[in-house]
Amino acid sequence: MVRDGLNSLTLRGRAFLAAGVTAVVCAVLLGQTSLARIGVLIIALPLLGAVLVGRRRHELEVQREVAPRLVTAGQSATVRLTLAEVGRGRGGTLLVEDQIPYALGSRTRYVLSDLGRGWRRHLSYQVRSDVRGQFEIGPLTSRSTDPFGLVEVERLHPGTQSLTVTPRTVPLPPIGLTGGWSGSGDHRPQSFASGNAEDVSVREYRRGDELRRVHWRSSARVGELMVRREEQPWEARAVVLVDTRRSAHRGRGMASSFEAAVSAAASVAAHLDQHGYTVQLVTSDGAPHGQSETLTTILERLALIQPTPRQRLDAAWSSDTSRGGLVIAILGTTGQDDAPALRRIRHDAGTAFAIELEVEAWAPTGRSDGGRLPHAGTLGWRAVRLGPRDRLDTAWRELGRTRHRSHSGVSG
Repeated sequence: MVRDGLNSLTLRGRAFLAAGVTAVVCAVLLGQTSLARIGVLIIALPLLGAVLVGRRRHELEVQREVAPRLVTAGQSATVRLTLAEVGRGRGGTLLVEDQIPYALGSRTRYVLSDLGRGWRRHLSYQVRSDVRGQFEIGPLTSRSTDPFGLVEVERLHPGTQSLTVTPRTVPLPPIGLTGGWSGSGDHRPQSFASGNAEDVSVREYRRGDELRRVHWRSSARVGELMVRREEQPWEARAVVLVDTRRSAHRGRGMASSFEAAVSAAASVAAHLDQHGYTVQLVTSDGAPHGQSETLTTILERLALIQPTPRQRLDAAWSSDTSRGGLVIAILGTTGQDDAPALRRIRHDAGTAFAIELEVEAWAPTGRSDGGRLPHAGTLGWRAVRLGPRDRLDTAWRELGRTRHRSHSGVSG
């Protein structure tokens, strides 16, 4: 115990010890008895502090609870700590500090005093992050010191809890989404597409459909060929494709087109889930996770998603996942090499929407490549462009107005 205390001398304690030894040596050389007494007293202070702190060795049991464990960026979570003495330590003052990542805010310190045998304390504090991710809270450190601040013993008490911060989401207005129906389920989404109840039994015409299946009344109302669907029972399903290629984005940190794409994907997934769609999240690397995902699972994936080195979009998943369904893609910079993948996804999908980011506007120069071809729009997608100053809900509303137009701009 005393050894622990001596090894934990503070700068002040080491200065006292050095001053005491110097005083004793000078007293011996000069024959000054009074100076020797002073030196011994100065040496004794840190030694007594080491004994005192060593005898007060606290053995803590730490219980930590984070509620809620899943929050949206900008929302707060509460961390509750229960500290209990399970050893023989008592008395003195104890400084405790829970270690938290920098993104969650500054560390919270508590000074505990009047500690009797078998004491217990309940503490709580709030954390908040403006960036998405998964963060580990803990472990807890405790510091015990003597009244003069000459000795400080620090101990680490293991144990952590994780907090997942999901991307910010934007409430999106209802728009007309046709397609997205399949016959593999037994429920229907709440009506939020334009039109009446007949619209749930039709979809957009695709090459190869028989003309006898064309629903002329819906075609006249929508302004494009619509065909009757024959699959029953109905299920509304959608795929949200987010472009995670590092080369397709610009900017750094929160001020990057990649973060804008992740936030847009989260907003679209939440909107579709709210209106009854079974949603799958697909990245540039392809393969979705399972046949169906809950919104919580999707948001957790988006909280951890990072840019990938892949250079081209992967469409291998399309034939099995998006066949006849609704696909909404959030795209970064696309080139001619991506045209085959975009064309294949569009062919397999019942309806294909694209939010194309004005990626160059996120670059440090802030210049937008106004001459960039609207690749998704020219390949049969319903597309809209989104810049860093544009509102996602406005772009979403404009996307609902498109009818295979080559492209639309959106002002914030």
